[in-house]
Amino acid sequence: MEFKIGKVRFSKDRTVIIAEAGVNHLGRMDLAEKLIKGAAQAGADIIKFQTYKANKLTTKKAPRFWSWDGERKKKGSQYDSYSNLDSFDIDDYCNLKKICKNYKIEFMSTPFDFESVDILESLNVGGYKIASCDITNFPLLKYIAKTKKPILLSTGASELQEIKNAVKVLEKNGAKNIVIMQCVLCYPTQVKDANLSVVNSLKENFSKNIIGLSDHTLGIKLAAGSVLLGVRVIEKHFTFDKKLPDSADHWLSINEMELEKLVKEVRLFESALGKTKKVLLNCEKRAFKYARRSLVAKHKIFKGEKITIKKIDFKRPGTGISPNQLDKVLNKVAKKNLKEDQILKFSDFEK
Repeated sequence: MEFKIGKVRFSKDRTVIIAEAGVNHLGRMDLAEKLIKGAAQAGADIIKFQTYKANKLTTKKAPRFWSWDGERKKKGSQYDSYSNLDSFDIDDYCNLKKICKNYKIEFMSTPFDFESVDILESLNVGGYKIASCDITNFPLLKYIAKTKKPILLSTGASELQEIKNAVKVLEKNGAKNIVIMQCVLCYPTQVKDANLSVVNSLKENFSKNIIGLSDHTLGIKLAAGSVLLGVRVIEKHFTFDKKLPDSADHWLSINEMELEKLVKEVRLFESALGKTKKVLLNCEKRAFKYARRSLVAKHKIFKGEKITIKKIDFKRPGTGISPNQLDKVLNKVAKKNLKEDQILKFSDFEK
């Protein structure tokens, strides 16, 4: 599978890095631009926001599923939190997309309702992210799938069959390019709960799909290391100041310096992966020649003598007869005198 979201290529041989800005802009365009600029300078491929209105997302009394001491209303609801950060309208998202273009980073956003999809469609976005909480929201899945654009499907707090069901709905309604994003819906995710081995299961069950990771652990180590398991899309929450108020995501996000380090680590791991086929590498050719062993004369062998195991030793370099061909030498007759420690060749023996 290979496709593009805007100018960003998704494939199984390169890892796409997404800075999840979410609503860390706090409803201010100047802060949004600061996030975009920072993500671009750090080397991220995409910066992703969230598009929603609180009154379409949650009831007024829905309990929070996260814990953060910085909430305006300490004992408030999801609505109390989300309504503080949903002020952007279509013009704002249009402006975000333009700013991203200026900084040469791809714009994306996660829609949480039909109207949000319509807004993003009007901007001609290149693809969509579906949040973990909507993996069973089939009406929204169908609506997004009908755009026929690439989809990143997050899978936090779900089971394998639910993922299969969601993918089936998406494909049936027109989605062809779907990235399955391993995710743990805990903010933050403890290392013991990261469950990265699930990536292997996702690769097995969705062999045609690219597998990604929406990571909520603190720092960058686990996200970078996931490349070695086959992850080819990494999403991390991103901010430029972990102490900013209002958004519960700031404190568990990575900053520009960490994002830049993540990009470098990922590219390092990608380079280290190399190719799956085990072959002799150019850098190994000298070792192949001089570190392996050859058959050598253990002591002086005279012309006409029969070669026995007692007359053979196995020493470097590997420029003569390999020890794995010992049977082809035993009982042969030397056709000339051979010196002690001489590397043996088939031409030294009578046929």
